[in-house]
Amino acid sequence: MPPSSRHPINRPVFFIPLAVLSAALIVSVWQGAAFVAAETAVNDWILRVFGPTFALAGVAFLILLAVVALSPLGKVIIGGAGAQPLLGRWRWFAVMLCTTIATGILFWGAAEPLFHLNTPPAMLGLEPGSDAAATFAMSTMFLHWTLTPYAIYTVAGLAFALVYYNRREPFSLSSLFVPLIGQRAHGPVGTTVDIVCLYALVAGMAASLGAGILSLAGGIEGLGGFAGGTPLRWGIAALIVGSFLISAATGLQKGIAGLSVLNTWLFFAIIAFVLVAGPTAKMLGLSLRGGADYFATFVPRNLGLDVDGDWHRQWTIFNWANWFAWAPVTALFLGRLAVGYSVRAFIVVNLILPALFGAVWMTAIAGATIALDQQSGASLYAILSAQGPDPVLFRLFDALGGGPIVTATVLFAIFLSYVAGADANVSAMSALSTRGISPDAPEAPLGVQAVWGVTVGLVAVMLVASSGIDGIRMMSVLGGFPALFVIIGAALSLVVMTIRGRREAAPAS
Repeated sequence: MPPSSRHPINRPVFFIPLAVLSAALIVSVWQGAAFVAAETAVNDWILRVFGPTFALAGVAFLILLAVVALSPLGKVIIGGAGAQPLLGRWRWFAVMLCTTIATGILFWGAAEPLFHLNTPPAMLGLEPGSDAAATFAMSTMFLHWTLTPYAIYTVAGLAFALVYYNRREPFSLSSLFVPLIGQRAHGPVGTTVDIVCLYALVAGMAASLGAGILSLAGGIEGLGGFAGGTPLRWGIAALIVGSFLISAATGLQKGIAGLSVLNTWLFFAIIAFVLVAGPTAKMLGLSLRGGADYFATFVPRNLGLDVDGDWHRQWTIFNWANWFAWAPVTALFLGRLAVGYSVRAFIVVNLILPALFGAVWMTAIAGATIALDQQSGASLYAILSAQGPDPVLFRLFDALGGGPIVTATVLFAIFLSYVAGADANVSAMSALSTRGISPDAPEAPLGVQAVWGVTVGLVAVMLVASSGIDGIRMMSVLGGFPALFVIIGAALSLVVMTIRGRREAAPAS
């Protein structure tokens, strides 16, 4: 167990987001329909007005990271030449992977390609269910789950790692802006940034937990042959929150790292099963065609230049908003892990390796889904249309002959995915809302973590109960909007540090 923490609460950062979230929960229960209508209107406005900003930022971040890796800053050791790593490379990769994707690739890996296969953008003129639509679906899965989204996390995490370890700035999101505006970044403006980003992460985590609850409920109901309804969903939320709080109490080395390593091996086992049990040749051929289309259309597809505007906003921009919602506070956790490694190693572990993993995962899961849906006359899409995305992943494994053991393994992987991700992010949220966090005393009090964990669980359950998957998608966008500007600021700080180059190498005294 980590040493007891006596860090005092940062009252504005802790209480203001908590009060706003509590008020939102009360209003959502009291005025449910009106609340959802208002949320929808704001969501649509964000996607319409700021969609191009989300899109441009993603492409710009990739370019920036390539420049950073090739610049003198790429050789800088995070924390200074004598810094010792917290984790070995394999555990570092496993923690990074499992604390960032959470339930995303499991929930959307099978459901999302069915939308793209059977309802492709009209502008492309593709016949639904055709081989051309299948290529587009796979290309889109690579777009949404490989390089661009991980660039968002990598820029944010790298900027924070450098200001926290090398500049010795406080454990605060306002520290991201110090290279731009100096110590003026701290104070009222910095506190406001912390408050807004804490709220944004709760929105993003609640959306992710909501998807996890739906996935687990769909699998449990299918495995047990019953309809659990709302009580089952409440029970799942309580189990997940309780589990990641237990994990938090054991600390990084045992809790998060241990769960992440186990979960990563489960991911590889799932991939291996699908590649063996599925139509392997068709999946690999689809992956090659989709990959070629992905690279050929990379810039226009990222920017929405060759697809319908509504489709681009509802899918690509939604995905970027979801990643942005998590990015500010996730940056605190990813930055903390990076000590003792070079900037280039950070880019490899946080961008290149997870992007490669995402491509392999989508080759297996999305590839099998697309191939089986084509072969069966859109039977999986029929399930999606009739029952929603919850059961699709499990119907896929049923079609592959997985049986109860495989279903139970997938359920366990979903569970571990969210516990690991929530543990990491609740830890960062709690540290952000307390004072005195440092490399020598990195943990917030467990009581603070419990408050944030329970809050996320309540928001997620209310989200699922009131508006289902549409509410989850809207909450992701609402969380990503303020975070967009924070991460753009972090990127600009990274530009400044890149220009200074190796002067960032030695920690400030």
